[in-house]
Amino acid sequence: MNELVAIDRRLSRRVDALTFEPPTAFVYNPLAYARAPHEAFLERYGAGTREVVLIGMNPGPFGMAQTGVPFGDPTFVREWMGIDGLKVKKPPREHPKRPIVGLESPRSEVSGTRLWGWAKDRFGTADAFFARFFAINYCPLVFMEESGRNRIPEKLPKPEREALFEACDEALSSSIAALKPELVVGVGKFAEDRARAVLGEGARVGRILHPSPASPAANRGWAAAVEAELRALGVKLP
Repeated sequence: MNELVAIDRRLSRRVDALTFEPPTAFVYNPLAYARAPHEAFLERYGAGTREVVLIGMNPGPFGMAQTGVPFGDPTFVREWMGIDGLKVKKPPREHPKRPIVGLESPRSEVSGTRLWGWAKDRFGTADAFFARFFAINYCPLVFMEESGRNRIPEKLPKPEREALFEACDEALSSSIAALKPELVVGVGKFAEDRARAVLGEGARVGRILHPSPASPAANRGWAAAVEAELRALGVKLP
């Protein structure tokens, strides 16, 4: 079994055992219900060591929540990564405003289209990109309020956050030990902060701009900004 698969199966069991109180009303764990495409991604692209590992915060409702792949815009997962035809189940409780459709979801995820669109433009094939880079999420869970509004992990009450972070910290440490990257890059400040807290001062950790459409800076030209940030971190791009 791929080492990352084993790590994420342990993480999935741990986070499934956690409880969350209102205003969190719905919790999705794509490591469980989207296990097939998630593990296909890990098996196909996550074996061996990497030069750079990108770390996201947690799944988006139209990306990894649907496909099981970090920043997993459905079109890029199917057509660029070649992960298709795999069963995505339903979470135990599904919000009516956030249905899980799976790999055939017609909605795009802007963060995913920006990240994987840049990777495709710069590297061409997924194999070429993943030969040097890999991407994981710090937290595997999606949190929603009764209204369907997204809740981010850092806004959870302290006891819930601490229990969640303990599980996620262990998985992050194990994943980085398996991938042995020269550089760990947080996609946004939260991911950078967690990487620094978990990996310690001896690790090379940097940050790039998050591709979210909620970021004015990202909307002004995310790809160009990120290429400048990666080069400043010493990453050579083709």
